[in-house]
Amino acid sequence: MMRKIGAVAAGFVLWSVLWVGAQQTAVAASPTAFQADGSTNSVGMLLFFLAWSVAISTASGLCTMSLAKKAMGAVVALGILLLAVGVPIQIGYWDKMPLWYHLSFLGLLIPAAILGGRLLPAPQDARTQG
Repeated sequence: MMRKIGAVAAGFVLWSVLWVGAQQTAVAASPTAFQADGSTNSVGMLLFFLAWSVAISTASGLCTMSLAKKAMGAVVALGILLLAVGVPIQIGYWDKMPLWYHLSFLGLLIPAAILGGRLLPAPQDARTQG
């Protein structure tokens, strides 16, 4: 059980570090695309952030699955945690960014994490190796 909790925590930390890093990089590279509160209405930036969120959710799901010894429940727990943290953050920006972005961002967290978990190859049956 502790291994699964640690795996979920590791996936969450990976997601958070990659997200914050990308956001800070985007603001530094294109400061005029962002308001002082960090929000943006640039469709290009919003699409980048959606794609990046899917990529890091997938990577985090893969990381979690690997560390949890291929326990899909841990990956689902990661997705739920990402959603639970993401909802209040998106609510804070609800009136500052388009609705399609919020719904897409939140709606893709769990499926992308699960996709990442499924990318880990299934263990081969020891009887068929050889």
